[in-house]
Amino acid sequence: MLGRLDDYFRPQETALSLRSQRQEVLASNIANNDTPGYKARDFDFKKSFEAALQKNPVKPLAATDARHLQPKDSVDPLSKALLYRNPRQSGIDGNTVDMNAEMAAFTDNAIRYQAGITFMQKKVEGLRSALTGQ
Repeated sequence: MLGRLDDYFRPQETALSLRSQRQEVLASNIANNDTPGYKARDFDFKKSFEAALQKNPVKPLAATDARHLQPKDSVDPLSKALLYRNPRQSGIDGNTVDMNAEMAAFTDNAIRYQAGITFMQKKVEGLRSALTGQ
């Protein structure tokens, strides 16, 4: 029974966790807006979410020849494989933070996080009403 409840809530829990982590990354970008040489970071939420829901998210590459390069280490999707953003225009000091883009991404992520919490509350309310028979 508890395993089914875990499976029922796992996607929403994973999404909220990743949204929270992404919010921290975006806040870091915004905080470093004036830091010379700072490179804006982010991660692909969709890919991280899909990989986190799979049981075995990281598959080794198939090497068909001994001369193929092997990866040095595999990336855990929950480690928020941070990527550098492609700047539209970097500053003279090498900073790639675009405040308009960062604020838009920050706001979008915050709204999606709040929606995730609302969905989670509705799921709990639905279970509660099913258990109480109301």
